[in-house]
Amino acid sequence: MEASSSAQAKIADIREKLGREVRVFETSSISQRPIQVSSAEDESDDFYEFTPADYYRLLATKKEDKSLKTRKLREAEEAARRSKLTKAVIRVRFPDNHTLEATFHPSEKIQGLIDLVRRVLAHPDNAFYLYTTPPKKQIKDFSQDFYSAGFVPGAIVYFANDQPKDDGASSTPYLNEEILSLKNLEVMTKAEEPVESSSEPATVDSGPVPVEHEPKSTEKKTTKPKWFKM
Repeated sequence: MEASSSAQAKIADIREKLGREVRVFETSSISQRPIQVSSAEDESDDFYEFTPADYYRLLATKKEDKSLKTRKLREAEEAARRSKLTKAVIRVRFPDNHTLEATFHPSEKIQGLIDLVRRVLAHPDNAFYLYTTPPKKQIKDFSQDFYSAGFVPGAIVYFANDQPKDDGASSTPYLNEEILSLKNLEVMTKAEEPVESSSEPATVDSGPVPVEHEPKSTEKKTTKPKWFKM
């Protein structure tokens, strides 16, 4: 347990130095994730069930004159949407298959991400840039906040530099030793975590779980009703 406590203390120390929560892991060891994290993944099946009330509400919305929405009302709605989002989880992928994950507030500027990446590089003096894909688009407006850039609730960006590939630099890590140590430190803390007993059987992620089909009489209707015509 002492090794685990020491590892946790080192992780906390590094995060305190950087001023935010960060993680480092091997990209090849995790499943590929989409570039943008959709908040719709958290919705239940009931969210997608189309009812007659939804149909008439949709018709009413179509008839509504959009010009009736005042600028202040639109701004209030936008502010309400932003207030519900409290963090932006950004993953920076490096050519050597390491990924740096950092958490920002949606109102923070992208300049904060640039500054963070420079602080964790093994060679911070070398020029670099970040880009998104597809299509490949270099991030140039550092004054934009994460929400306006579409990086909320999360995004994956890629690291690149203009260093020649044949100078031997490609074989050296892009991240400095202290940041790379986070990968091993987190492994140590997880390895020594006590296993909590539970009355429920543990689930093993060894493949797709067979789905038990319910009788047709109790199945949910997730398709549009036949009477719905647009």
